[in-house]
Amino acid sequence: WIGVLFSLGRRGIWSSPRRLASAVETTQPIPLPSQARVVICGGGIVGTSVAYHLAKLGWTEIVLLEQGRLGAGTTRLCAGIVSVAKPISIECKMADYSNSLYEHLEEETGVKTGYVKTGSLCLAQNQDRFLSLKRLASRLNVMGIPCNVIKPKEVSKLHPLVNIHDLVGALHLPGDAVVSPPDVNHALATAAAGHGVQIHERTTVNHVMMEKGHVTAVETDRGAIECEYFVNCAGQWAYELGQASETKVSVPLHGCEHFYLLSKPLPEPLQPSTPVVMDMDGRIYVRAWQGGVLSGGFEKNPKPIFTEGRNQLEIQTMQEDWDHFEPMLSALLRRMPELEVCEIQQLVNCPESFTPDMRCLMGETPGVHGYFVLAGMNASGLAFAGGAGKYLAEWMTYGYPTANVWPLDIKRFGNLQSSRTFLRHRVMEVMREFPRWDFQTGRQWMEKHGFERAKYFIPAGKDLLSLDASKTFYKPDWFDIVGAEVKCCKEAVCVIDMSSFTKFELTSTDDQALALLQHLCANDLDVPVGHIVHTGMLNERGGYENDCSVVRVKKNSFFIISPTDQQVHCWSWLKKHMPDDPQLHLEDVSWKYTALNLIGPRAMDVLGELSYVSMTPEHFPSLFCKEMSVGYANGIRVMSMTHTGEPGFMLYIPIEYALHVYNEVMSVGQKYGIRNAGYYALRSLRIEKFFAFWGQDLDPFTTPLECGREFRVKFDTDIDFLGRASLLHQRQEGVSRRFIMLVLEDHDTELDLWPWWGEPIYRNGELCGTTTSSAYSYTLERHVCLGFVSPPSLDGSPAAVTPDFINRGDYEVDIAGQRYPAKAKLYPFSSLFAQQRRRKDEMELSNFQGK
Repeated sequence: WIGVLFSLGRRGIWSSPRRLASAVETTQPIPLPSQARVVICGGGIVGTSVAYHLAKLGWTEIVLLEQGRLGAGTTRLCAGIVSVAKPISIECKMADYSNSLYEHLEEETGVKTGYVKTGSLCLAQNQDRFLSLKRLASRLNVMGIPCNVIKPKEVSKLHPLVNIHDLVGALHLPGDAVVSPPDVNHALATAAAGHGVQIHERTTVNHVMMEKGHVTAVETDRGAIECEYFVNCAGQWAYELGQASETKVSVPLHGCEHFYLLSKPLPEPLQPSTPVVMDMDGRIYVRAWQGGVLSGGFEKNPKPIFTEGRNQLEIQTMQEDWDHFEPMLSALLRRMPELEVCEIQQLVNCPESFTPDMRCLMGETPGVHGYFVLAGMNASGLAFAGGAGKYLAEWMTYGYPTANVWPLDIKRFGNLQSSRTFLRHRVMEVMREFPRWDFQTGRQWMEKHGFERAKYFIPAGKDLLSLDASKTFYKPDWFDIVGAEVKCCKEAVCVIDMSSFTKFELTSTDDQALALLQHLCANDLDVPVGHIVHTGMLNERGGYENDCSVVRVKKNSFFIISPTDQQVHCWSWLKKHMPDDPQLHLEDVSWKYTALNLIGPRAMDVLGELSYVSMTPEHFPSLFCKEMSVGYANGIRVMSMTHTGEPGFMLYIPIEYALHVYNEVMSVGQKYGIRNAGYYALRSLRIEKFFAFWGQDLDPFTTPLECGREFRVKFDTDIDFLGRASLLHQRQEGVSRRFIMLVLEDHDTELDLWPWWGEPIYRNGELCGTTTSSAYSYTLERHVCLGFVSPPSLDGSPAAVTPDFINRGDYEVDIAGQRYPAKAKLYPFSSLFAQQRRRKDEMELSNFQGK
């Protein structure tokens, strides 16, 4: 078979896309318009989807430019699979919408799209994979997407070629489909053109022109087009196109070679409706194709390309590499042994673009108003294009999409992730290791927004990678290590490096800084100098665009501390709303300060010795900031907060003093039992205290009233802050969902599956919400989940959440299909903490008396 494969490997070409007729120009180029409202660069399925959805929303003067032929890039070589089996919910939603769109596109346009609802089978060769599929099934059930967890014998009934001898189970997704990608692209272009979109082939965008931070025009090889908006859907070339703008735009993606083979028809031709097979452990996918199969995969040694910025006009089929494809070929033959007798028509090598976290790039770029990006599809461009195009069109029309797309927002990346070398190294890992929570390239520890952060500190003789990779779904091997760090935070003192937090300084000559913050922040910032205010920055809907702590360091100077991921997003939000006033200045000082978090009851003793100042609550009240000397270092901003609910202090240290202060703290702290701690301990502490974090629990669709933070809203003033009207309306109507804490009961930490986030929540047997974060509470000795619940709607309208709804329901949390009872609370379990401590004290006393 291998001999046949090599001898026939270069025979035949996968048919090129049909020429587009009414949607595009044919022979003589039509002159470009001198102006447009929006110019879209890229005529693949992503660009045509954006054009289609903008036109559907009523936009006019839309121009789409393609440097080659429409759909002749990656779209032409796409495998044609539309599956909802995606790692995160927003991607599942996008794929589900795309599926529905493509199914009805032929009826709308009259263009055949090759749509066949085949269904798909996600196979599991081991229990961990099977559990991951069960977790996916739970998530899909919440979204109303049909799916079934099935046994290996049922796989055989659905697909005649699959070898099931090593399978433990599978997930059947009956709604998945296959299409002809060039034809779907043709249909979208036809529909867009029918709504007035002008499509121009063989037109290269040289650069985007800007003035005062706004898009003004697009310069092409055929002339300039004035425009208000520009959308970069250039796929492989999106990075280079961003760099070619007058103000460089970072589009962090990198190309890799992607291989799949096409066989000739089998002796017994495979039916078009045969389910797609995704063998994730074998790293391959297989679909029916013209009586034979199309099979590709994701190798363990990816081959990055175009690092030097090579810019082909059109992506031609690149060189075959059978040696590189051999592991995937072997996996295919193990999974479908009957294919050994088939002949190969072609091995296709097509480039795909990948991002640092294997999630696509979407949204308006920071610093340039009107410049939008939709690119970096990570080999899922077809599945995502419909939904992503819809959300981006909504974003451009309304100022926000109708779903929370923060996991895909281009502003989640900063300059650290834009290095070409970093991108080359990272994409070699994301293809090999995805999905995973963090990666190894560009760092040594856990990474967040380009910063290294410690998860936990390993005792001598332990190995980080073996600890991290152990027991994916069950009690991990680092459990006791983190437990010891938590215990030290509660009984002595720990140091956590939190330098990755975003830090801005906003200053003015008069009261301009205060006026801006009073407009943007829900809480009242007109407080005495030295006070710290926890507040949200809300959008017009009352949702959290940022959740931060603001220190009034001087009358007209404020120090803003935000989550790590907020560095680009928060900066853009502040700049967007800042008046053009030379007396108002915003500076990113994240790199100027090291942040050490001293957590625990002995933190005040350590700082007291180092500063010769009393740090007791009487002399240093909660939520207060003083500039102090610590050791030999001056200008340390010491704040009485820890982001965990535990006593202690945050130290913001000028970076040149960081090592000295850390060494002094550790030296003096030895007598008080000091130790280093990581972010896993921090997560456990903040979750058991019911502290919500932005990006995990809070998002642009969550309001303070929905998460019990009404006390952080200045309703008692007449200040018209952003989002006030929406909150007043919500307060009058009642909230339709509520943030709650759930403590798992009848859950064995040693033997049962652990919750992560995204688990369905049931009340009295009915689905009512999902979790947003979870952690083991070493204080309660139970798992704690945070999440949102909603009552059933009344006559199609959302019903208001009442305390009775929360307190009188029987709750369960679904972990991979297994439901565990849980106790729900609207407020922290402070009484439970007290009871737990009393019980431990009583046990220790009885043990002592027994001796």
